[in-house]
Amino acid sequence: MLEPVYQADVVIVGAGIAGLSAAHRLTSVGVTTAVLEAAPYVGGRMSTEKVDGFRLDRIGQLLSTSYPELRLTPGLDALVLRPFAPGVLLHHDGRRHRVGAPAGGGSARGALHAVRALASAPRSSAASPVRAGAPMGGAVDQARLGVALARIAGTPVERILARPELPAAQALAVRGVPARTIGGFLRPLLAALLCDPELRTSSRCADLALRAFASGRLCVPEGGAEALPELLARALPPGTVHTGVRVTSVSTTSVTTADHGEIRCRAVLLATDARAAAELLPGLRVPDFHPVTVVHHTTDEPPVTGASLLLDADRGGPVAHSAVVSAVDPSRAPAGRALVSSTVLGTPPEGVDTAVRMHLSRLYGTSTRRWETLAVHHTAEAVPAMRPPHDLRRPVRLLAGLYVCGDHRDTSTVQGALHSAHRAAAAILADLGAAGSMHRADPLPTMKRAA
Repeated sequence: MLEPVYQADVVIVGAGIAGLSAAHRLTSVGVTTAVLEAAPYVGGRMSTEKVDGFRLDRIGQLLSTSYPELRLTPGLDALVLRPFAPGVLLHHDGRRHRVGAPAGGGSARGALHAVRALASAPRSSAASPVRAGAPMGGAVDQARLGVALARIAGTPVERILARPELPAAQALAVRGVPARTIGGFLRPLLAALLCDPELRTSSRCADLALRAFASGRLCVPEGGAEALPELLARALPPGTVHTGVRVTSVSTTSVTTADHGEIRCRAVLLATDARAAAELLPGLRVPDFHPVTVVHHTTDEPPVTGASLLLDADRGGPVAHSAVVSAVDPSRAPAGRALVSSTVLGTPPEGVDTAVRMHLSRLYGTSTRRWETLAVHHTAEAVPAMRPPHDLRRPVRLLAGLYVCGDHRDTSTVQGALHSAHRAAAAILADLGAAGSMHRADPLPTMKRAA
Protein backbone atom coordinates (compact mmCIF):
# COMPACT_ATOMS: atom_id res chain seq x y z
CA MET A 1 0.00 0.00 0.00
CA LEU A 2 1.40 3.39 -0.98
CA GLU A 3 2.05 5.89 1.80
CA PRO A 4 -0.17 9.00 1.50
CA VAL A 5 1.49 12.07 0.04
CA TYR A 6 1.02 15.34 1.96
CA GLN A 7 1.69 18.92 0.95
CA ALA A 8 1.94 20.03 4.60
CA ASP A 9 1.75 18.28 7.91
CA VAL A 10 -0.75 20.80 9.32
CA VAL A 11 -2.89 23.40 7.60
CA ILE A 12 -4.05 26.26 9.83
CA VAL A 13 -7.06 28.24 8.64
CA GLY A 14 -6.84 31.81 9.92
CA ALA A 15 -3.86 34.11 10.56
CA GLY A 16 -5.02 35.77 13.75
CA ILE A 17 -2.88 35.55 16.84
CA ALA A 18 -4.24 32.09 17.71
CA GLY A 19 -3.38 30.57 14.34
CA LEU A 20 0.00 32.27 14.13
CA SER A 21 1.04 31.27 17.65
CA ALA A 22 -0.03 27.66 17.01
CA ALA A 23 2.08 27.72 13.84
CA HIS A 24 5.10 28.77 15.90
CA ARG A 25 4.68 25.87 18.31
CA LEU A 26 4.35 23.39 15.43
CA THR A 27 7.15 24.67 13.22
CA SER A 28 9.51 24.90 16.20
CA VAL A 29 9.51 21.09 16.44
CA GLY A 30 9.81 20.51 12.70
CA VAL A 31 6.14 20.07 11.77
CA THR A 32 5.60 21.66 8.37
CA THR A 33 2.73 24.12 8.56
CA ALA A 34 0.77 26.26 6.12
CA VAL A 35 -1.30 29.16 7.47
CA LEU A 36 -4.08 30.27 5.11
CA GLU A 37 -5.76 33.66 5.60
CA ALA A 38 -8.66 34.96 3.50
CA ALA A 39 -7.91 38.62 4.22
CA PRO A 40 -5.01 40.43 2.52
CA TYR A 41 -3.32 40.92 5.90
CA VAL A 42 -2.69 38.96 9.10
CA GLY A 43 -4.14 39.74 12.51
CA GLY A 44 -7.89 39.38 12.16
CA ARG A 45 -9.59 41.66 14.70
CA MET A 46 -6.21 42.83 16.00
CA SER A 47 -5.81 45.33 13.21
CA THR A 48 -4.56 48.91 13.16
CA GLU A 49 -5.50 51.61 10.65
CA LYS A 50 -2.83 54.12 9.68
CA VAL A 51 -4.05 57.69 9.07
CA ASP A 52 -1.66 60.64 8.57
CA GLY A 53 0.97 59.20 10.88
CA PHE A 54 -1.51 57.96 13.50
CA ARG A 55 -1.97 54.29 14.39
CA LEU A 56 -5.63 53.60 15.21
CA ASP A 57 -6.71 50.27 16.70
CA ARG A 58 -10.06 48.99 15.48
CA ILE A 59 -11.01 47.31 18.77
CA GLY A 60 -8.20 48.14 21.14
CA GLN A 61 -8.67 45.40 23.74
CA LEU A 62 -6.68 46.02 26.88
CA LEU A 63 -3.77 43.68 27.64
CA SER A 64 -2.04 42.96 30.93
CA THR A 65 1.67 42.57 31.54
CA SER A 66 0.74 39.55 33.70
CA TYR A 67 -0.68 37.49 30.80
CA PRO A 68 1.46 34.29 30.93
CA GLU A 69 1.13 33.51 27.21
CA LEU A 70 2.75 36.81 26.24
CA ARG A 71 5.91 35.40 27.82
CA LEU A 72 5.45 31.76 26.79
CA THR A 73 4.48 32.13 23.12
CA PRO A 74 7.38 31.58 20.70
CA GLY A 75 7.91 34.52 18.37
CA LEU A 76 6.91 37.22 20.87
CA ASP A 77 10.37 37.76 22.34
CA ALA A 78 10.62 41.18 20.69
CA LEU A 79 7.12 42.34 21.71
CA VAL A 80 7.22 45.70 23.51
CA LEU A 81 4.34 46.43 25.89
CA ARG A 82 3.57 50.01 26.87
CA PRO A 83 1.91 50.14 30.31
CA PHE A 84 -0.70 52.61 31.48
CA ALA A 85 -0.09 54.50 34.72
CA PRO A 86 -0.73 52.26 37.77
CA GLY A 87 -4.37 51.68 38.65
CA VAL A 88 -7.06 53.66 36.81
CA LEU A 89 -8.55 57.14 36.94
CA LEU A 90 -12.23 57.12 37.89
CA HIS A 91 -14.41 60.08 36.94
CA HIS A 92 -17.04 60.62 39.62
CA ASP A 93 -19.16 63.63 40.45
CA GLY A 94 -17.06 65.97 38.33
CA ARG A 95 -13.71 64.84 39.71
CA ARG A 96 -11.07 62.27 38.84
CA HIS A 97 -9.69 59.85 41.43
CA ARG A 98 -6.88 57.31 41.09
CA VAL A 99 -7.96 53.88 42.30
CA GLY A 100 -6.45 50.40 42.24
CA ALA A 101 -2.77 51.35 42.25
CA PRO A 102 -0.69 48.86 44.28
CA ALA A 103 -0.22 49.72 47.96
CA GLY A 104 2.29 48.33 50.41
CA GLY A 105 4.59 47.11 47.68
CA GLY A 106 1.70 45.31 46.01
CA SER A 107 1.60 42.54 48.63
CA ALA A 108 -1.41 41.39 50.62
CA ARG A 109 0.60 41.81 53.83
CA GLY A 110 1.54 45.39 52.95
CA ALA A 111 -2.03 46.29 52.02
CA LEU A 112 -3.38 44.69 55.19
CA HIS A 113 -0.86 46.69 57.22
CA ALA A 114 -2.15 49.85 55.53
CA VAL A 115 -5.74 48.97 56.49
CA ARG A 116 -4.81 48.39 60.13
CA ALA A 117 -2.80 51.59 60.31
CA LEU A 118 -5.61 53.66 58.84
CA ALA A 119 -8.28 52.01 60.95
CA SER A 120 -6.34 52.71 64.17
CA ALA A 121 -5.42 56.28 63.23
CA PRO A 122 -7.39 59.26 64.56
CA ARG A 123 -10.48 59.92 62.47
CA SER A 124 -9.20 63.19 61.01
CA SER A 125 -5.87 61.77 59.82
CA ALA A 126 -7.50 58.61 58.43
CA ALA A 127 -9.89 60.63 56.35
CA SER A 128 -7.54 63.38 55.23
CA PRO A 129 -5.94 61.68 52.16
CA VAL A 130 -9.29 61.31 50.35
CA ARG A 131 -11.21 64.16 48.81
CA ALA A 132 -14.92 64.47 49.44
CA GLY A 133 -17.02 62.65 46.88
CA ALA A 134 -14.45 59.96 46.11
CA PRO A 135 -16.19 56.97 44.43
CA MET A 136 -14.57 54.48 46.81
CA GLY A 137 -15.34 56.27 50.08
CA GLY A 138 -12.63 56.88 52.67
CA ALA A 139 -9.01 55.81 52.92
CA VAL A 140 -9.90 52.66 54.88
CA ASP A 141 -12.28 51.56 52.08
CA GLN A 142 -9.58 52.06 49.50
CA ALA A 143 -7.03 50.20 51.60
CA ARG A 144 -9.46 47.31 51.99
CA LEU A 145 -9.82 47.24 48.24
CA GLY A 146 -6.05 47.00 48.05
CA VAL A 147 -6.14 43.95 50.33
CA ALA A 148 -8.76 42.29 48.12
CA LEU A 149 -6.79 42.98 44.94
CA ALA A 150 -3.55 41.71 46.49
CA ARG A 151 -5.28 38.53 47.60
CA ILE A 152 -6.81 37.78 44.21
CA ALA A 153 -3.44 38.44 42.57
CA GLY A 154 -2.03 35.58 44.63
CA THR A 155 -4.95 33.19 44.13
CA PRO A 156 -4.10 30.19 41.90
CA VAL A 157 -6.08 30.02 38.66
CA GLU A 158 -7.31 26.52 39.54
CA ARG A 159 -8.94 27.85 42.71
CA ILE A 160 -10.70 30.62 40.77
CA LEU A 161 -12.02 28.09 38.24
CA ALA A 162 -13.43 25.98 41.11
CA ARG A 163 -15.53 28.84 42.51
CA PRO A 164 -19.34 28.84 42.09
CA GLU A 165 -20.33 30.47 38.82
CA LEU A 166 -22.84 33.30 38.49
CA PRO A 167 -23.18 36.39 36.33
CA ALA A 168 -20.43 38.74 37.51
CA ALA A 169 -22.76 41.49 38.76
CA GLN A 170 -24.77 38.99 40.79
CA ALA A 171 -21.65 37.33 42.21
CA LEU A 172 -20.28 40.64 43.47
CA ALA A 173 -23.55 41.35 45.28
CA VAL A 174 -23.88 37.94 46.97
CA ARG A 175 -20.25 38.09 48.10
CA GLY A 176 -21.13 41.11 50.20
CA VAL A 177 -19.00 43.58 48.27
CA PRO A 178 -20.15 47.09 49.27
CA ALA A 179 -22.41 48.70 46.69
CA ARG A 180 -20.13 51.75 46.61
CA THR A 181 -17.17 49.57 45.69
CA ILE A 182 -19.15 47.80 42.97
CA GLY A 183 -20.60 50.91 41.37
CA GLY A 184 -17.64 53.17 41.98
CA PHE A 185 -14.84 50.86 40.85
CA LEU A 186 -15.53 47.21 39.99
CA ARG A 187 -18.35 47.78 37.51
CA PRO A 188 -16.54 50.36 35.34
CA LEU A 189 -13.26 48.44 35.58
CA LEU A 190 -14.74 45.05 34.69
CA ALA A 191 -16.83 46.59 31.90
CA ALA A 192 -13.59 47.87 30.36
CA LEU A 193 -11.72 44.58 30.83
CA LEU A 194 -14.57 42.34 29.61
CA CYS A 195 -16.25 44.71 27.09
CA ASP A 196 -19.47 43.86 28.97
CA PRO A 197 -21.24 46.94 30.44
CA GLU A 198 -23.97 44.86 32.11
CA LEU A 199 -21.52 42.40 33.74
CA ARG A 200 -23.41 39.29 32.61
CA THR A 201 -20.05 37.59 32.08
CA SER A 202 -19.21 34.46 34.09
CA SER A 203 -17.95 35.41 37.55
CA ARG A 204 -14.99 33.07 37.00
CA CYS A 205 -13.94 35.02 33.91
CA ALA A 206 -14.44 38.28 35.79
CA ASP A 207 -12.25 37.01 38.64
CA LEU A 208 -9.54 36.06 36.14
CA ALA A 209 -9.72 39.57 34.69
CA LEU A 210 -9.37 41.08 38.17
CA ARG A 211 -6.48 38.74 38.91
CA ALA A 212 -4.66 39.92 35.77
CA PHE A 213 -5.34 43.57 36.68
CA ALA A 214 -4.11 43.10 40.25
CA SER A 215 -0.98 41.15 39.37
CA GLY A 216 0.24 43.26 36.45
CA ARG A 217 -0.24 46.53 34.59
CA LEU A 218 -2.77 47.28 31.89
CA CYS A 219 -0.90 47.88 28.66
CA VAL A 220 -0.99 48.11 24.86
CA PRO A 221 1.47 46.77 22.26
CA GLU A 222 3.91 49.37 21.00
CA GLY A 223 2.96 50.43 17.49
CA GLY A 224 -0.68 49.31 17.67
CA ALA A 225 -2.60 46.09 18.11
CA GLU A 226 -1.35 44.80 14.74
CA ALA A 227 2.19 44.71 16.10
CA LEU A 228 1.50 41.44 17.89
CA PRO A 229 0.26 39.36 14.91
CA GLU A 230 2.74 40.97 12.53
CA LEU A 231 5.59 40.07 14.86
CA LEU A 232 4.37 36.47 14.97
CA ALA A 233 4.04 36.31 11.18
CA ARG A 234 7.50 37.73 10.49
CA ALA A 235 9.15 35.26 12.86
CA LEU A 236 7.71 32.19 11.10
CA PRO A 237 9.72 30.35 8.42
CA PRO A 238 9.39 31.98 4.97
CA GLY A 239 6.46 30.64 3.00
CA THR A 240 4.43 29.60 6.06
CA VAL A 241 1.77 32.33 5.90
CA HIS A 242 -0.38 32.82 2.80
CA THR A 243 -2.81 35.75 2.67
CA GLY A 244 -5.69 36.22 0.24
CA VAL A 245 -6.49 32.49 0.31
CA ARG A 246 -10.12 31.64 1.10
CA VAL A 247 -10.86 28.16 2.41
CA THR A 248 -14.23 26.74 1.37
CA SER A 249 -14.25 23.34 3.10
CA VAL A 250 -12.16 21.26 5.48
CA SER A 251 -11.70 17.62 6.43
CA THR A 252 -9.26 15.74 8.63
CA THR A 253 -6.81 15.31 5.74
CA SER A 254 -7.32 18.29 3.44
CA VAL A 255 -8.67 21.78 2.91
CA THR A 256 -10.26 23.08 -0.28
CA THR A 257 -9.64 26.67 -1.33
CA ALA A 258 -11.58 28.94 -3.64
CA ASP A 259 -8.74 29.66 -6.07
CA HIS A 260 -5.90 27.26 -5.27
CA GLY A 261 -7.55 23.84 -5.24
CA GLU A 262 -7.11 21.21 -2.55
CA ILE A 263 -4.23 21.04 -0.09
CA ARG A 264 -3.55 17.63 1.46
CA CYS A 265 -2.31 17.40 5.02
CA ARG A 266 -2.19 15.28 8.15
CA ALA A 267 -4.28 17.62 10.31
CA VAL A 268 -6.34 20.81 10.04
CA LEU A 269 -6.60 23.52 12.68
CA LEU A 270 -9.41 26.08 12.41
CA ALA A 271 -8.13 29.31 13.97
CA THR A 272 -10.76 31.71 12.64
CA ASP A 273 -13.36 33.63 14.60
CA ALA A 274 -16.29 31.59 15.91
CA ARG A 275 -18.72 32.44 13.12
CA ALA A 276 -16.28 31.66 10.31
CA ALA A 277 -15.37 28.39 12.01
CA ALA A 278 -19.04 27.40 12.19
CA GLU A 279 -19.48 28.14 8.48
CA LEU A 280 -16.79 25.57 7.74
CA LEU A 281 -18.04 23.15 10.41
CA PRO A 282 -21.84 23.47 10.73
CA GLY A 283 -22.98 22.69 14.25
CA LEU A 284 -19.98 24.31 15.92
CA ARG A 285 -21.12 26.61 18.71
CA VAL A 286 -21.34 30.33 17.91
CA PRO A 287 -21.52 32.54 21.02
CA ASP A 288 -23.16 35.90 21.36
CA PHE A 289 -20.85 38.88 20.92
CA HIS A 290 -20.21 42.23 22.55
CA PRO A 291 -20.17 45.11 20.03
CA VAL A 292 -17.41 47.67 20.47
CA THR A 293 -17.00 51.13 18.94
CA VAL A 294 -13.70 52.99 19.17
CA VAL A 295 -13.61 56.72 18.42
CA HIS A 296 -10.21 58.30 17.75
CA HIS A 297 -9.57 62.03 18.14
CA THR A 298 -6.46 64.18 17.87
CA THR A 299 -5.59 67.51 19.43
CA ASP A 300 -2.49 69.64 19.89
CA GLU A 301 -3.51 70.36 23.51
CA PRO A 302 -3.81 66.94 25.19
CA PRO A 303 -5.71 66.48 28.46
CA VAL A 304 -3.61 66.45 31.63
CA THR A 305 -4.38 62.82 32.54
CA GLY A 306 -1.07 61.56 31.16
CA ALA A 307 -0.78 57.81 30.56
CA SER A 308 -3.83 56.92 32.67
CA LEU A 309 -6.84 54.86 31.68
CA LEU A 310 -9.91 56.99 32.44
CA LEU A 311 -13.18 55.25 33.41
CA ASP A 312 -16.59 56.80 34.00
CA ALA A 313 -17.98 55.64 37.36
CA ASP A 314 -21.13 57.73 36.82
CA ARG A 315 -22.10 56.10 33.49
CA GLY A 316 -22.99 59.61 32.36
CA GLY A 317 -22.54 59.07 28.63
CA PRO A 318 -21.61 56.55 25.95
CA VAL A 319 -17.86 56.36 26.74
CA ALA A 320 -16.87 53.40 28.94
CA HIS A 321 -13.18 54.26 28.99
CA SER A 322 -10.77 56.63 27.29
CA ALA A 323 -7.06 57.40 27.27
CA VAL A 324 -4.50 59.70 25.72
CA VAL A 325 -3.00 56.69 23.98
CA SER A 326 -0.08 58.66 22.58
CA ALA A 327 1.02 59.34 26.18
CA VAL A 328 1.10 55.58 26.74
CA ASP A 329 2.69 54.74 23.39
CA PRO A 330 4.24 57.75 21.62
CA SER A 331 4.63 55.78 18.37
CA ARG A 332 0.88 56.03 17.78
CA ALA A 333 0.85 59.73 16.92
CA PRO A 334 3.13 62.10 14.99
CA ALA A 335 5.22 64.61 16.92
CA GLY A 336 3.24 67.53 18.31
CA ARG A 337 -0.11 65.74 18.20
CA ALA A 338 -1.98 63.74 20.82
CA LEU A 339 -4.15 60.70 20.10
CA VAL A 340 -7.20 60.24 22.34
CA SER A 341 -8.94 56.89 21.88
CA SER A 342 -12.32 56.26 23.50
CA THR A 343 -14.36 53.06 23.68
CA VAL A 344 -18.15 52.77 23.53
CA LEU A 345 -19.57 49.40 24.62
CA GLY A 346 -22.84 48.01 23.31
CA THR A 347 -24.92 49.60 20.57
CA PRO A 348 -23.57 53.10 19.91
CA PRO A 349 -25.99 56.05 19.92
CA GLU A 350 -26.92 57.92 16.78
CA GLY A 351 -24.46 60.71 16.18
CA VAL A 352 -21.91 58.76 18.17
CA ASP A 353 -19.06 61.22 17.55
CA THR A 354 -21.05 64.18 18.86
CA ALA A 355 -22.21 62.21 21.90
CA VAL A 356 -18.67 61.03 22.59
CA ARG A 357 -17.24 64.55 22.30
CA MET A 358 -19.77 65.89 24.81
CA HIS A 359 -19.00 63.06 27.23
CA LEU A 360 -15.24 63.45 26.85
CA SER A 361 -15.52 67.16 27.60
CA ARG A 362 -16.96 66.27 31.03
CA LEU A 363 -14.59 63.36 31.65
CA TYR A 364 -11.43 65.34 30.86
CA GLY A 365 -12.71 68.71 32.05
CA THR A 366 -11.76 70.48 28.85
CA SER A 367 -13.35 71.63 25.61
CA THR A 368 -13.32 69.12 22.76
CA ARG A 369 -14.69 71.44 20.07
CA ARG A 370 -11.36 71.76 18.30
CA TRP A 371 -10.56 68.06 18.48
CA GLU A 372 -10.32 66.42 15.08
CA THR A 373 -12.05 63.09 14.52
CA LEU A 374 -9.68 60.63 12.87
CA ALA A 375 -11.86 57.51 12.71
CA VAL A 376 -14.89 55.79 14.17
CA HIS A 377 -14.49 52.01 14.17
CA HIS A 378 -17.57 49.92 14.96
CA THR A 379 -17.21 46.14 15.26
CA ALA A 380 -20.52 44.37 15.81
CA GLU A 381 -18.92 41.03 16.76
CA ALA A 382 -15.86 42.34 18.55
CA VAL A 383 -15.61 40.10 21.63
CA PRO A 384 -17.28 36.71 22.25
CA ALA A 385 -19.60 36.83 25.26
CA MET A 386 -18.70 34.61 28.22
CA ARG A 387 -22.01 34.20 30.02
CA PRO A 388 -22.39 31.42 32.60
CA PRO A 389 -22.08 28.54 32.37
CA HIS A 390 -18.88 29.22 30.45
CA ASP A 391 -16.34 26.52 29.67
CA LEU A 392 -12.96 28.22 29.83
CA ARG A 393 -11.31 25.11 28.45
CA ARG A 394 -13.67 24.26 25.60
CA PRO A 395 -12.24 21.27 23.71
CA VAL A 396 -9.82 22.15 20.92
CA ARG A 397 -9.71 18.60 19.53
CA LEU A 398 -12.91 17.82 17.64
CA LEU A 399 -11.60 14.47 16.36
CA ALA A 400 -8.25 13.09 15.29
CA GLY A 401 -7.02 15.35 12.50
CA LEU A 402 -9.47 18.22 13.10
CA TYR A 403 -8.91 20.94 15.71
CA VAL A 404 -10.17 24.42 16.55
CA CYS A 405 -8.76 27.31 18.59
CA GLY A 406 -9.40 30.97 19.28
CA ASP A 407 -10.71 33.22 22.03
CA HIS A 408 -14.13 31.56 21.66
CA ARG A 409 -12.61 28.30 23.02
CA ASP A 410 -11.11 29.89 26.14
CA THR A 411 -11.48 33.42 27.52
CA SER A 412 -12.31 36.33 25.22
CA THR A 413 -8.90 37.95 25.68
CA VAL A 414 -5.49 37.93 24.02
CA GLN A 415 -4.41 35.56 26.79
CA GLY A 416 -7.34 33.26 25.98
CA ALA A 417 -6.62 33.22 22.25
CA LEU A 418 -2.95 32.39 22.81
CA HIS A 419 -3.73 29.78 25.45
CA SER A 420 -6.24 28.00 23.22
CA ALA A 421 -3.58 27.87 20.50
CA HIS A 422 -1.14 26.40 23.01
CA ARG A 423 -3.66 23.68 23.87
CA ALA A 424 -4.46 22.99 20.22
CA ALA A 425 -0.81 22.67 19.20
CA ALA A 426 -0.21 20.24 22.08
CA ALA A 427 -3.19 18.13 21.00
CA ILE A 428 -2.01 18.05 17.39
CA LEU A 429 1.50 16.98 18.36
CA ALA A 430 0.13 14.26 20.63
CA ASP A 431 -2.07 12.88 17.86
CA LEU A 432 0.62 13.03 15.18
CA GLY A 433 2.70 10.87 17.46
CA ALA A 434 6.09 12.18 16.41
CA ALA A 435 7.85 15.46 15.95
CA GLY A 436 9.25 16.27 12.56
CA SER A 437 7.79 16.31 9.09
CA MET A 438 6.79 13.40 6.91
CA HIS A 439 8.30 13.27 3.43
CA ARG A 440 6.50 15.71 1.13
CA ALA A 441 6.51 14.77 -2.54
CA ASP A 442 4.25 17.61 -3.71
CA PRO A 443 4.82 21.33 -3.14
CA LEU A 444 2.13 23.70 -2.04
CA PRO A 445 0.38 25.61 -4.83
CA THR A 446 1.66 29.11 -5.48
CA MET A 447 -0.12 31.49 -3.14
CA LYS A 448 0.30 34.99 -1.79
CA ARG A 449 2.51 35.31 1.23
CA ALA A 450 2.48 37.69 4.16
CA ALA A 451 4.98 40.50 3.92
